[in-house]
Amino acid sequence: MRITRIDTLHADAGWRNFDYVKITTDEDLVGWSEYNESFGGMGVSAVIAALAPALIGRDPRPWEAHVATMYAVRRQASGGVIQQAIGAIENALLDVTARALGVPVYALLGGPVRDRIRLYWSHCATYRVSRAREMDLPPVRTLDDVTRLGREVVGRGYTALKTNVLFLGDTPRAHVPGFGRSAGFPELNADRHVIDAIRAQLAAFREGTGPAMDILVDLNFNYKTEGFLKMARAMEPFDLFWVEMDTRDASALAYVRSRTTIPVASCECPFGRRDYRPFFERQAVDVAIVDTPWNGVAESLKIAAMADTYEVNVAPHNFYGHLATMMNAHWSAVVPNLRIMEIDPDVVPWQDDLVTVKPQIKDGHLLLPTGPGWGTEVNEEAVRAHPPRSGR
Repeated sequence: MRITRIDTLHADAGWRNFDYVKITTDEDLVGWSEYNESFGGMGVSAVIAALAPALIGRDPRPWEAHVATMYAVRRQASGGVIQQAIGAIENALLDVTARALGVPVYALLGGPVRDRIRLYWSHCATYRVSRAREMDLPPVRTLDDVTRLGREVVGRGYTALKTNVLFLGDTPRAHVPGFGRSAGFPELNADRHVIDAIRAQLAAFREGTGPAMDILVDLNFNYKTEGFLKMARAMEPFDLFWVEMDTRDASALAYVRSRTTIPVASCECPFGRRDYRPFFERQAVDVAIVDTPWNGVAESLKIAAMADTYEVNVAPHNFYGHLATMMNAHWSAVVPNLRIMEIDPDVVPWQDDLVTVKPQIKDGHLLLPTGPGWGTEVNEEAVRAHPPRSGR
């Protein structure tokens, strides 16, 4: 079996695009993966195209050798967009290899230790504040809306949700200065009105969900060390499942973790074991978040094994579409130290059409797919029916 083509496909996702890699072989077997070019990863598709010639004509099944080669030929620019492109290709190689054997990808990785994966509803209220129109969702404008959404989460069977800091009222918006998209940039301070906003928001969610719901808060890159600690301490009375903080400084994160009672999650942006190592060595996190589309599922499995030696749990970064959810399901099924899995229920209405088999969710848990490869494929006709929009 030989690789004949490596292509990228793109579909409209409302306020961003869904991006896919397709590896075609001379035996008519196809491997798929999902990646994302909308969040700081501009140029991934171009790098995939530049890497493709190194694989055309080769057997797709020895994926470790191919990953080593791709890393070597781009060694002087490793990480970032380069790693995202390598990860996307690696994941498609895994899919086609498993399909050639007629088995699920997790069978290549040691087999599952679980067949049901607990989920948390991610970006809960966040997308309905800032992206409701693009996704044809009911908007969140007030704290009463937050409470109603909390009831909806319970009604749909979820047992955990994650939200972000939101400013509600006349001009509702997400607070994301760390990405340069709101007031507070570049200072990144946790001012009093920010603390007041998250306290009110968490109280509203708790009113809607009741006491049994696990609530997580993602603070992203929006603060410095002082601000992260202030925000964590302000949220301690709400008994959070975790607080998520992104920083490049493992020692600073360890300092925050040592001074709050809330479990700390981080690391969704590092690439490869070398980037994760200082966070483990400094005991900086309770949960290491691993982006498997960026790192590649096989490399992410090694990161999880490394985390386990430091008594650290892992969770997948899964803010993507259905194909990535299925990819993350295979990784989540295999790693013994899984904490919980992220999913975005608030999506565009046509997302189900973009894959041949959509994720099966029951009682807030993802049921492990059983088909060959990832257990689903991209519906190319549906992708063509929803072409990507420029500027996303």
